[in-house]
Amino acid sequence: MGLHTGFRDFKREAVPYKDPLVRLLDYNEFLTPVPEDHLTRQGSRCMDCGVPFCMSGAGCPLDNLIPEWNDLVYHGKWREAMERLSRTNNFPEFTGRVCPAPCEGSCCAGLYETPVTIKNIENAIVDRAWHEGWIVPEPPERRTGKTVAIVGSGPAGLAAAQQLNRAGHTVTVYERHDRIGGLLYYGIPNMKLDKGTVQRRVDQLEAEGVKFVTRAFVGGNADTPAGAAPHDDGVQYIDPQQLLEDNDALLLATGATRPRDLPIPGRALRGIHFAMEFLHANTKTLVDSGHTNDLNPEFERLIDAQDKRVIVIGGGDTGNDCLGTSMRHGCRSLTNFELLDIPPEDRAPGNPWPQWPKILRTDYGHQEAAATFGNDPREFAVLSKEFIDDGKGHVQGIRTVRIDWTKPGDKAPFSEVPGSERVFDADLVLLAMGFLGPEGAVGEALGLEKDHRSNFASRYGDHATNVDKVFVAGDCRRGQSLVVWAIAEGRLAAQAIDMYLTGQTELPAPDVVHASMAPA
Repeated sequence: MGLHTGFRDFKREAVPYKDPLVRLLDYNEFLTPVPEDHLTRQGSRCMDCGVPFCMSGAGCPLDNLIPEWNDLVYHGKWREAMERLSRTNNFPEFTGRVCPAPCEGSCCAGLYETPVTIKNIENAIVDRAWHEGWIVPEPPERRTGKTVAIVGSGPAGLAAAQQLNRAGHTVTVYERHDRIGGLLYYGIPNMKLDKGTVQRRVDQLEAEGVKFVTRAFVGGNADTPAGAAPHDDGVQYIDPQQLLEDNDALLLATGATRPRDLPIPGRALRGIHFAMEFLHANTKTLVDSGHTNDLNPEFERLIDAQDKRVIVIGGGDTGNDCLGTSMRHGCRSLTNFELLDIPPEDRAPGNPWPQWPKILRTDYGHQEAAATFGNDPREFAVLSKEFIDDGKGHVQGIRTVRIDWTKPGDKAPFSEVPGSERVFDADLVLLAMGFLGPEGAVGEALGLEKDHRSNFASRYGDHATNVDKVFVAGDCRRGQSLVVWAIAEGRLAAQAIDMYLTGQTELPAPDVVHASMAPA
């Protein structure tokens, strides 16, 4: 694969982002274009390794044929590279932009020095394919007469829809919001994943015969809590049992959308929001305004961070997206709380290759805050104790204490550091502490069993539930995870449903050996 000495002859050079202070001026994607020779050089670094861990085990859950398309890029065979890429991944432009790349964490070149820039090369292949017109609708030659309803239009739902439709089944996708894409559309900011990139795939699926129904809240009703309800008028409430009766199979790909709360004193104060409320409203405002970057508060329910002292609690991808969005609003200050200790710069002894490297990563939001305010916004090993009232029912700060993970306490795996109490000023607090599983209404209506983590119970690779004809895939089955895992689960669920409906299947899907591997 590649140039046999490429990993020694050339250094790893990831595709750079735009300068932080420049990219803050808009909501456009921040990756910069690179010349073809840069990509072929990076592709040449792919080793002729005996076991390509990048595409198996702890690597890519889609079983992407990574060494093959790296080699094809090195030799300038871009169309052939796209053909290999599309064999295993329905939407490489999504993973190429937002996936943290477990494939790179298990790349054999990483043992010698640094891994191949797999994610960048993947993204370049599919972007070129769109530009050259190589990606076209592929409707099925025949229809089976079987119908499948899919609830949820995120990456798992869309992947399953495309696969099942290409197998000849009639597929209808139900989405409770006003636009198709789920997490891809409203959960990930535009500068990270442009919404036009999502929409062109939706258009492709429609041209192939997939039917989409928006503002369709399956399992919801007028009494659904506001935090779970769509922000759009004209929502229709659909009975899950009716969907089940009207179709030959039902797939739930609803995501893990119940946010983890922070029930400390003062939680009811105004100015404290879940991260997805903030991110959803921001993106909807942006697209409703025609991408003019004019985030007028009159649009939707914009939670405005302009001129505010913002604190984001939670250090994952969602927290980082809140940082980047707050910076674009023009916040006055920005602080990011992380409960855990600061990770090491390099792999710890207990985190060997090819495991996912648990190291300190500085993402785009951290970079932008540092470039603007002069310091990294993160505060590690911080425990929030109380939200402070400004006397008018609005938050004005958070009382905190430092914690020591080396000294477990009586009721926690850490202890509080005496004398480390501190108050951080805040006008806006965003809670980005992860998710606790799917909302319960649709599962309760169907009588679905749940696992010990409150997800819909189903075995990976089979995806059937305790209710006949009902299957589940993505975060609602696995728990909060990665886009690449959602696509993998969607493909596997499609294969299982096709087998259920016809007694046989020719749909390709990842190897189920991945069931317990890679970061969740």
